[in-house]
Amino acid sequence: MDESLQLKSILEGLLFAAGEEGLTNKELAKVLETDKNKIDLLVHELRVDWKEQQRGMQIIKVAQTYQITTLPEHYPYLARMARTPRHAKLSRSSLETLAIIAYRQPITRIEIEEIRGVKSDHVLQKLQQKKLVCAVGRAEGVGRPRLYGTTQEFLSYFGLNHIDELPSPHTIFNWQEWETDKQDLIHRLGVSKTKKEIEQDETDAS
Repeated sequence: MDESLQLKSILEGLLFAAGEEGLTNKELAKVLETDKNKIDLLVHELRVDWKEQQRGMQIIKVAQTYQITTLPEHYPYLARMARTPRHAKLSRSSLETLAIIAYRQPITRIEIEEIRGVKSDHVLQKLQQKKLVCAVGRAEGVGRPRLYGTTQEFLSYFGLNHIDELPSPHTIFNWQEWETDKQDLIHRLGVSKTKKEIEQDETDAS
């Protein structure tokens, strides 16, 4: 394969894997072991290629970070897809990720993936599309990664008035079909009782 084609192929894969976090020119140059000017040229060529091929994706640059996104003109179709009953139901991976965010918020994508043990950028994007989670800030440290938390829509979805009313993870999700995995997730979350349940125990004890 031509070196330029190979580099563009790798670049496309890297940006896809990075998800909404994207990658900077410097980060891409380091991974591909090339200079930053070469990266800019490769990105430009990819943009031209995708446009000529009428691809459904585009590469944008936001805050010096390259990201892959859908085309603006396709928004009506994406919105229609999000409203269909099939997509309204939360998948097992979505429920698992949502549970982690709900009980450990604010939390970064990396921390979510450490608990789940798998990449979670795609499912995280889906939860944001459903407006159940959102970025609530940035963590301190290298790269200032985004912090995620639940939304008002999350409270409405589960019939809660406030996040303090969040019940124990044993009851909030009806996961009887994978009880063993549910118990393992709860163990990894380190959540046994909610603040409300602890306060009730203290009241009963007194």
